[in-house]
Amino acid sequence: MADDEHEAILKQGVEAWNTWRGQSGARPDLSEACLERAELEGIDLHGTNLRGARLFMANLHGANLRGADLEEADLQKAWLESADLEGANLHRADFQAAILRNANLRNTRLKGAYLREAEMHGTQLEGAGLSLKQRLYFMRHPHLIRDSVADRDSRKRPGA
Repeated sequence: MADDEHEAILKQGVEAWNTWRGQSGARPDLSEACLERAELEGIDLHGTNLRGARLFMANLHGANLRGADLEEADLQKAWLESADLEGANLHRADFQAAILRNANLRNTRLKGAYLREAEMHGTQLEGAGLSLKQRLYFMRHPHLIRDSVADRDSRKRPGA
């Protein structure tokens, strides 16, 4: 369950949240928080516990989600264009029809994440933990991502 104090600060808006983050050494806990349709453009959620959070149709454009825990979060139809999710735990997160255009998903844990109909043009996936099914999909559709799995696999030396 989300920390009541952290939720109260978030309800004050992105500017108040980012100021608090800059002054606080706390690791925010917004697990299972209902943030559906929230306007969170440019928010600093790095390292935040967002396990099971409901972010359906949330605006997270340009958000800093580096190292955040989004396991089992609902991000259906969320706008994550240019968001930084490097190192985030995205295991079993639902990104159905989410916009991940130009997002940084390097070194994320994506196994089990649901990406059906997600827009991923220009998405960076270097070092992302993908399931075999996800890897095959991106190998068939390399135009969707930057530094694609297909390009990386094709650069391997024969017999390596």
